[in-house]
Amino acid sequence: MATLVLGAGIVGSAAVWDLRRRGHDVTVADADEDAVRSLAKTHGATPVALDAADAKSLMEVTGDHDIVVSAIPYRFGYAVASAALATHTHYLDFGGNPTVVAAQKRMHDDAEANGVMLVPDCGLAPGLANVMAEQLIRTAAEGPIDSIQMRVGALPQEPIGALGYQLAFNPAGLINEYAELCEVIENGEYTTVQPLSRFEEVAWDGWGPLEAFSTAGGTSTMCVAHEGRVQSLEYKTLRFPGHGMVFRALYEAGLMDERPRRYGRVEVAPRQVLLDALDRSLPRDAPDVVLVRVWRVQDGRTTTMQIVDKQHGAYSALARTTAFPATALADLIAKGVVNEPGVLTMHEAVRGSDLLPELTSVGINVEAS
Repeated sequence: MATLVLGAGIVGSAAVWDLRRRGHDVTVADADEDAVRSLAKTHGATPVALDAADAKSLMEVTGDHDIVVSAIPYRFGYAVASAALATHTHYLDFGGNPTVVAAQKRMHDDAEANGVMLVPDCGLAPGLANVMAEQLIRTAAEGPIDSIQMRVGALPQEPIGALGYQLAFNPAGLINEYAELCEVIENGEYTTVQPLSRFEEVAWDGWGPLEAFSTAGGTSTMCVAHEGRVQSLEYKTLRFPGHGMVFRALYEAGLMDERPRRYGRVEVAPRQVLLDALDRSLPRDAPDVVLVRVWRVQDGRTTTMQIVDKQHGAYSALARTTAFPATALADLIAKGVVNEPGVLTMHEAVRGSDLLPELTSVGINVEAS
């Protein structure tokens, strides 16, 4: 199977490694020629220098492959999905932006007609956490479900600085989660709530106490799909205590605003200033841990699925839990185990009973109780 990985960063690198391990013929493409050559040489892949903003080149490279896994920023999601659709290439990305996913969803009929799968939201959350949540819904008894809850965090193993946090990926993705409305189900009905709100303390043996708060994108399409049957459905991000209120203050001060403002002779968006400051100032590369807890409440009984994944070898826990669910799904598509053309988010495209066992070979294990 000829598989293209877009992006030679930490997630793209992990994706290339796992796809090669699974026997795929991998091409890795990135605008950074040195990075892409080094990554390709390390893993026996084919390097391609590519600017994803170049629509013609993107179409040409995509068309030479059976599957494309996009590990580049979400702002390219519509363009890359469009190229995949036009070239009849299966497509997976790591999503996280509801507006982009909604635009991709409008390609469903054409994707179905072309016999290709376009699968956004294939990372950790949205992605793996939603597959776990959907598995709990599928295995529930008939009738209403009181609650489906998701709590997910990628954290340094020891708190760092006043924020207790390190920069694990592009800060634009982080601020996107912190600045957009959050989709939830309350009292059986779809609604939205403010980001960086609804704080709660979370006990977690070995890692707590932690805080959790509302962030955008984590519920993917679940709130629309399960309105009516599930009475409460919500996603919250886990952080060390105190982190969320600092960013809430930045949000209230307007520093996440994307609209340019004039400062003397210069126009600049406040968010761009914030992103630059975070990129320059936040620490990186300390050992990390990913915590995932998903649970269902029905008829007074609670059923829980949980993952604790630590940095292992060359790859951080966040890179592992983001990349490997997508590469496992790509492999299931290549083998024909998953074959439902159209635009489907990860939890819509694959059952947990098929995907979760595929992760044990890379040491990502789900505990159920």
